[in-house]
Amino acid sequence: MRLYFMRHALAEELIDGITDAERKLTDKGIANTQQAARVMKGLGITPNCFYTSPLVRTQQTADIVGKALGITPEARKEVGPGFSIHAVETLTQDLGEDDEVLFVGHEPDLSTTISSLTGARIVMKRGGLARIDIISPQPLLGELVWLLAPRIFDELH
Repeated sequence: MRLYFMRHALAEELIDGITDAERKLTDKGIANTQQAARVMKGLGITPNCFYTSPLVRTQQTADIVGKALGITPEARKEVGPGFSIHAVETLTQDLGEDDEVLFVGHEPDLSTTISSLTGARIVMKRGGLARIDIISPQPLLGELVWLLAPRIFDELH
């Protein structure tokens, strides 16, 4: 099984009148996500399951990627703040070794989850993407295949 983890793109600052959950992507965040989505399509990423945090900025990121990849993301609270390896186990328990799953979420949860799966110490940048290949379903263990910082999408596009 291949797991992809993407952090939402650049979002507006927290200001009076909106909650953290309501923060939207900036114009730059939208443009960067569109570029990342084109690269993801070019890389042949074809998730059969696509989960996103229910927060606005992650849903916007996921919608842009979903449009490019031809798949509709499903908002799940398990992928929101507090996301962990336990959520990955729950959401992938009925999948097979040839399946691909894409998660769009937040920091520090993505980095912590990837570390729990692989032992790698990473930091997910806004708009970054990681691929983990599962090497054991019980316990759930994987290996970090690659980690793309947002600047790499500029070079790959």
